[in-house]
Amino acid sequence: MSGLIVHEWLEPTGGAEKVVREMAATYSDARILTLWSDGHSEIDPSRVSETWLSRTPLRSNKALAMPLMLPTWRRQLIGEADWSLVSSHLFAHHVAFRDVRKDYEKFVYVHTPARYIWEPELDARGNSAIIRGLANVLKPIDRKRASEGAHFAANSSFVRERIRRTWNQDADIIYPPVSVSAIQCVSRWSDALGPGDADVLRKLPEEFVLSASRFVPYKRLEMAISIAEASDIPAVIAGGGPQEEALRARGEKSSIPVYFVQRPSDQLLYALYERALAYVFMAVEDFGIMPVEAMAVGTPVICGNEGGVLETVADGISGVHLKSKDTQSLQHALQTAASLDRNAIREHAKIFDAAVFRKKLVSWTGRSATIQTLEGNDEHAQR
Repeated sequence: MSGLIVHEWLEPTGGAEKVVREMAATYSDARILTLWSDGHSEIDPSRVSETWLSRTPLRSNKALAMPLMLPTWRRQLIGEADWSLVSSHLFAHHVAFRDVRKDYEKFVYVHTPARYIWEPELDARGNSAIIRGLANVLKPIDRKRASEGAHFAANSSFVRERIRRTWNQDADIIYPPVSVSAIQCVSRWSDALGPGDADVLRKLPEEFVLSASRFVPYKRLEMAISIAEASDIPAVIAGGGPQEEALRARGEKSSIPVYFVQRPSDQLLYALYERALAYVFMAVEDFGIMPVEAMAVGTPVICGNEGGVLETVADGISGVHLKSKDTQSLQHALQTAASLDRNAIREHAKIFDAAVFRKKLVSWTGRSATIQTLEGNDEHAQR
C-alpha cells in the first residue's frame, strides 16, 4: 500500500520544504496533504491536497489560523494509504484520520516542536500577544497529541532533546537533506555564473569573511563583521530582510570594508562560499543547512557554541566552535579555520547529502522507495 505525506503548509522555498521534496521523491506514489500550498517548483501540484483553510484569508495569517489548525488536522481522510509520513514543525503531527485502517502506522519527522510555543526565547514569533495568550492552552494539547502513538525522528540531537523536554517522547535522528552532491558536481562555481552574477562577484575582494542568510536579529550576522575586523579582512554579508538598515549602519562604522550582496542566486551563493576564507554562522538553529552548503564547497565554518550546528561542524576538522568573543579569540578562530584542509571539509559534508537522507528515511519507515508518478487530486482533503 502507498503512504500519505503530511506537511504543515507548502511554501515556494524553505528548509522544511526541502525535506518534503525529498520525501516526495523517495515515495513518489504518495499524495501530499497540507493545510494550504503556496506552490513549490519541485513538487508536482497534482499530488497536493489542501484543506478548507486554503480557501480562506487565514492562510496569510498563521497566528490567527493557529486555533483552527488543531481541529482541521483531526478530521482528515487517508484514503487507500495505510501509513503516513508527517513533516512537523507546528501541529501536523496532530493529524488523525476518520477512515484509518487497523494496521495504520504514523511516522513523524520533527523539524522541532513549535519553538514559539515551547521555547519562545529562541523564536521572536513567541513575543506575539496572540501566541503568548495561546501557549498555555496549546502546550498540554500538543503533548497529548504527541503521545497518541507514532514513530518520531528528529532532525538533530538538539531537537531530540527538545522533544524529550516538551513531549516526553524519544526520537531517532535523521539529519535533513542537503544538496551536497549537486553542489560538488561543479568544480568551480565562479566559472558557472551568468553575466550578472559574475559581475557581482568580480566587484568583491579576493579574500573576505562571509555571512549569508535572512537579515533578522537572531541570525547575528554582525558577528561576521566583528570577526573580519579582528583580522583586518573585508566582510561580505549576503541576503536580505528587515535588519538590513541596522547591518549597513554597523558596516559603515566598521574599520574594514563591508560589502552587501542582495539576495544572491544559489549559484552566486555557492561562488561566495568558494571565495570566502570562512563562513560565519552564529544563529542558534535546530540544524542549519547553509553551513553544510559552505562545507560542501570546502569552506570552513565558524559557528557559535549552541544548537544543531555543533553536530554538523566538526571542530578543528570542518570549522571552529567559537567559545569566546574577545578580539584575540575571534582572530584565532579565523586563523584556525583558514588553515583547515578544504578537501577534508568537502568529505565531511557528504554525510549530510540528500541521498543519505533518503536511505535513512527508508530504513526508519521500513517502506521501500517507489518510483512511479502519481496523478493526484483533492478528493481526500477534508473540506
